[in-house]
Amino acid sequence: MAQNKNALIRYRTIDKCLQNPYRQWTLDDLIESCSEALYEYEGRQVAVSKRTVQLDLQTMRSDKLGYNAPIVVYDKKYYKYEDPDFTITDIPLNDSDMSVLSESVEILKQFKDFSLFSELGGIIQRLEDKVYTEKTNQDPVIHLDKNEQLKGLEHLDTLYQAILKQLVLNITYQSFKARSATDITIHPYILKEFNNRWFLIGKVGNSKATKMLTLALDRIQKIDYDLKTDYEKKDFNADDYYRNTVGVTVLPEEHVMEVVLRFDKSNAPYVETKPLHPSQKVIKRSENGHVTVQIQVHLNFELDRLILGFGDSVKVIRPRILKKRIRNKLKSALELYRKKVTKDKPE
Repeated sequence: MAQNKNALIRYRTIDKCLQNPYRQWTLDDLIESCSEALYEYEGRQVAVSKRTVQLDLQTMRSDKLGYNAPIVVYDKKYYKYEDPDFTITDIPLNDSDMSVLSESVEILKQFKDFSLFSELGGIIQRLEDKVYTEKTNQDPVIHLDKNEQLKGLEHLDTLYQAILKQLVLNITYQSFKARSATDITIHPYILKEFNNRWFLIGKVGNSKATKMLTLALDRIQKIDYDLKTDYEKKDFNADDYYRNTVGVTVLPEEHVMEVVLRFDKSNAPYVETKPLHPSQKVIKRSENGHVTVQIQVHLNFELDRLILGFGDSVKVIRPRILKKRIRNKLKSALELYRKKVTKDKPE
């Protein structure tokens, strides 16, 4: 157990003791109570020194943790709260606390679809109420991207529980390209969020097959548990799996290539401060402010989208296959604007 956790347990124990006016509390009594509380939490004897409790009392009296506890000594050996109604668990929140609490509530609310956080539901509501009553009309400091209308979020908890309990799933799935839905048996490994969409990654087939599959949650139509099939936990590491990937589409190793991109002066600072991929290296800085970077990644759909997103600010230097692919897509995009359109008249 971390030392700061031990300290919090001691503070709460001392607070509980001093709230009891029907007993006189010496320093030795407080030491004994703290030792018993730590033993209950740790399951083993934890030494609490006289000096430690004396420092705890000093800290509780101070503004270090915001307690300002009115601890007094009477008869030269007994401790008590000068205000019999005082408790460190009822300290009013200051402005800084309120700001942190407000943003924490907003962050927790992003995960409301997971049963992992279901027990926090009531707590979050009470926190929101506390924040509102303590300080209203406060604009949020942190704004997170979210799309509550996104399809498939209702599957999050079912998939999360299946991964947690290592259950095989039968999923009815229809990709954007498929004319009809198909049934897929999958051993689920992880849930991944990318660009405000959620994906399930797992292994399909029997023990001899090692094909990994990525399913978008918004394309899942139905989920059933396959309790007759034993769950097979492949030696899977998400960091290794996505090591050479931009986005979620992982391709065979032969698709991993050295990609070299040149960015103009206006976008160079953004690319340097926010790398396109962890493998990014700056290999050249030109006098005109251009910067050339190198990344080692799969040539997948998400990489194309990333490059195209920079428009005329980037040029693919190599490999040739990627350079040709991006050029053809830009040509196709240009064709969309070649024909004349009457002003304000829909096509």
